[in-house]
Order: sequence, then structure tokens, then C-alpha cells
Amino acid sequence: MKVKINLQKKSDKMSLKSAKHYLNVIKNDKSELFSDIAKAKLKRLNMKFNDLETKFLSVDGDNAGHYVFIKYSSKSTFKIQTHLRKGLKNLLSENPDTINLFCEDDDPTWNRELLYTTLLNSQDLPSRKSKTEKKQLKVINFYGNLSAKDVAEIEALVEGNTLSRQLTMTPPNDLTPTHYRREIKKLATKRKWKFKEYNMGQLKKMGAGAFVAVGQGSEPQDAAIVHLTYQPKTFKKTITLVGKGICFDTGGHNLKPSKYMFSMHEDMNGSATALGILEAAALNKLPVKIDCWLAIAQNHIGPKAYKQNDVVKALNGKTIEIIHTDAEGRMVLADTLTLATKTKSDAVIDFATLTGCMAVAMGDRYSGIFSNKPELACLAVGSGQQAGERVSSFPFDEDYEEDIKSDIADIKQCTLEGGPDHIHAARFLSQFLSDSKQSWLHVDLSSSNTKGGLGAAMSDVNGFGVRFGFNLIQDILKK
Repeated sequence: MKVKINLQKKSDKMSLKSAKHYLNVIKNDKSELFSDIAKAKLKRLNMKFNDLETKFLSVDGDNAGHYVFIKYSSKSTFKIQTHLRKGLKNLLSENPDTINLFCEDDDPTWNRELLYTTLLNSQDLPSRKSKTEKKQLKVINFYGNLSAKDVAEIEALVEGNTLSRQLTMTPPNDLTPTHYRREIKKLATKRKWKFKEYNMGQLKKMGAGAFVAVGQGSEPQDAAIVHLTYQPKTFKKTITLVGKGICFDTGGHNLKPSKYMFSMHEDMNGSATALGILEAAALNKLPVKIDCWLAIAQNHIGPKAYKQNDVVKALNGKTIEIIHTDAEGRMVLADTLTLATKTKSDAVIDFATLTGCMAVAMGDRYSGIFSNKPELACLAVGSGQQAGERVSSFPFDEDYEEDIKSDIADIKQCTLEGGPDHIHAARFLSQFLSDSKQSWLHVDLSSSNTKGGLGAAMSDVNGFGVRFGFNLIQDILKK
């Protein structure tokens, strides 16, 4: 939903006293906007002004307005987003059509996050309820330190994040591989991206046995690898994005219990994240060529579905022993990575909700990363901190491959013994890069769904990875 953003002069802040809804980030209780009513409520709650560094104060004004106060303090992007999200949730609960935002300090992070968090949570998300209350926010008046260029970048990031969330939240009967491919093609036409797809028939002829093993289990056999390209007239570098797009994951013959199958329509979140990054980068006209490869399929059970002990040959000629059919993500990504890395780029970044092991290791506040280039992993951690979408790097040593040696094939898909499956998966995927020296980052998205929201996002499905990926591309461009 398009929201009009008006940049106002800070010197006009006193006009806020007549506003119906506003959020103030102020330095101290001497601020002209910190009214006597606010001071009285703070005292009544037995709070100190400094408590507003971690909490918020909501006040009903004389003119039937509703106001929220937060104290400015120096802290990380993630903490700023979390603080603002909680205060804004209180303000947005009244579903206003206009919100006024005031940031007393010129701190660029606070100013940026104040607008970003507000705009992000003003977007409509999928709902199939017969009666749905639409968000009515139409205007944001911003009193702070942002330029028109800053606003344009924030709007593009919100568009990318919203695209990712909308796709991920779409019910699986409305987002089959057929539907998904159609939506991607529409978006590519709208944005004038190059579009190409490899369907099941083509992939079989090409010898993409790892992908086909998964795709053959669902009817109609509408799985495909989709390739999108954004190429501005001039560009400094080339980035390759890869996303896992399993539209529904039953686990296959190794069927998931109902508790763990519920919400498996979100197993395509990696592809939605890659699309969101592409959208944000294109709208911001970043001087970078982006090739985006999406592995779109379903993991179903049926007479044609792959099974334990099968041995399949991947696109790069390596044979894989199937150990567990619920490790389908690494199978579809294997052949997709091989295709994606046939042309060299400055960095390959893949996104996938790949392993439950990562969720056990990290919970749902961080995502884990692996890289064959330590300097890329280090850069990614910094990009995540700056974005408020935090990632942590995991070991990537070769000796972990000893656990996935096969007696009958070149490599095992996984193991049945448990252990560090998130590391095994990363080592497995590394075998399918067309060039082993290609700079590559693997992102295991354990934080794509967080109860109550995460960082700037109030929704459980939070769009994690879009801003991180966008920031990482910007940081790579600076190198």
C-alpha cells in the first residue's frame, strides 16, 4: 500500500501539539513536546524519564490525540528497531490514517529506523477472512533528518520486505509452483527483468537429477528453476542470488508429523527473500547486475516420489545417495547452484529455510551463515548488524565431509545420526558450485518466522534477510 511521506522541518514541531497521532523520539524531559500530561503520567507510573530508553510512554492528549514518547539513546540498529516497533504497535492499534513522527536528534540510524519501522508495519498482508480491517495509514509526516534520497531507499526496502512477507504468507493452495512461477513472470514483466525458466522436461534432459528427484513426486510436475536478471545500463559488479522455493514440504516418504508439517508452505521463504532483495535493489537502481535463481518445487509423497537409498546423478555429474527425503532443500539447491555458478560473479548468496538444526542452534532471532571465504562471512556479519537482521558465522571445515561419505555414491545427502546437520548441509552444497573458488555465502534462515515479530517487523513472518541482503550487496559494492 502506497503511503505518502511528507518531510517536514523540525522547526515546525510545535504544530504536532494539534496532531491526533504522533511518536516522539526526544532527548530529555525538557523537550517542548513532552507535555505536562506526559510528565504527570510518567510520575503516576512511578517511572523515570530514563526508563524510556527501553520502554515507551503512551499518552492521551487534550485534543483527543494519542501520543507515544521514546527516549533517544545510543544503541544497535536491532535494539532501536525493537524499541520503535513496540511503541508504534501501541500507536498503530488505533488504525490512524495519518501518523506524525518526530526525531529530536540528527542521528541517521534513529531517523532512518523511525520511518522504516513505521512504513514497514503500514503494509497490508495476506488475509482470507471474510471481514478484514484494512490498514488505513495514508500519510506520514516526518519531522527529522532525512533526505528525499533516504526516503526513496527506505520505500524500496519496504517494498522488497513486503513482497517477501506476502509471498511467504500466501496459503499453499494459492501458491503452488504453477501459481508462483506465474507471479514471478508477472513481476519480471513489470520490472523489465530478463526471465527464463527450466521446466521438469528440460531439467531431465539436462541431467539435473537432484532437482528432478524432488520435483517428480508432485502432480502436476510443475517444478522449475527460474532465472531472473536485473541489469542496469552501467554496473560495477555482478551478484548471484539463489533461493529455495519449496511451496509445501510434507517431508516426502519420511513424512513429517503434523506439528512440524504445519506452516510448511513457508518453506519457500528463501526464494521470497531473494526476490525481495532483487526488488529492493532494482527499485533503488543499484549499480550492480543481479542474477537471481529460484528453485521452485513441492516435496510430496506419492508413487513417483524419491525414497531412501535411491542414488541420483546431479547436474555436475556427482552421484548422491538419498538418506532422508525431508532433506529435499539441499537437493533442489544443488542443481540450482550448479547452474547459477556456471557464470562467475563477485559473490553468490543463497537463502534457504534449510535445517531444523540451525533453529536449534540459533533460535529464531538470528540466522546462520557459512562461507568459503572468511572475509565474505565477516562482511556479512557486519551487514546484518547494520540492517538489524543479525547473522552469525558457523564452522565450514572440510573434515565435516567425512560424515557424509557414501559407500555407494560420491556423497550422502545427509546422515541419520543427527549431529551438525546445518554444517553437513553447507558442506554438501559446496560440492555443487561449478567453480569451487567462487565466493559463496550460504544463509540458513532460522529467523524467518518469530512469534510476536522481530526487529522492525510486527508480523510473525518478518521478511528477515531482505534488508540484510541489500546491505550486503551495498557493502560488496564498496570493496
